[in-house]
Amino acid sequence: MRPIRNSAKAIIIQNERILLTVNKDDDGLFYIFPGGGQEVSENLQDAVRRECLEELGEEVNVGDLIYVREYIGKNHEFAESNSEAHQVEFYFQCSLISTHPTFENMTIPDANQVGIEWIEINKLDEIRVYPKAIVEPIKNMDRDTRYLGDVN
Repeated sequence: MRPIRNSAKAIIIQNERILLTVNKDDDGLFYIFPGGGQEVSENLQDAVRRECLEELGEEVNVGDLIYVREYIGKNHEFAESNSEAHQVEFYFQCSLISTHPTFENMTIPDANQVGIEWIEINKLDEIRVYPKAIVEPIKNMDRDTRYLGDVN
């Protein structure tokens, strides 16, 4: 059995749009929040900073923790291929440091990552985004810290 993995994620909102990474799998495009696994001896804020630099090519200011989500693979749509996964994700409100980001300095994008895109918040229901459970709180501008549970 694999150990539980911590992941630090960024929620970056500007002008009624949210910044997501664009990824591709056998079912087509899907969108996820920038961020990823916490390394040994790294705090969560440093993890989200490093991951944003790797995936976006941009530095971020890390603000408040606003959501915590668990993903227990055996309970969700990818159970057949991801049954041993158990991840706890910490979502931080972040902002880009640069006022004119270029997104050109990505060093280590995720394996499935094919781009970066600003998505209008009111159009989040029109795309395949993970985790889907964060869409409604974001659309409702609900930024109170909350545990979302084991959701996908």
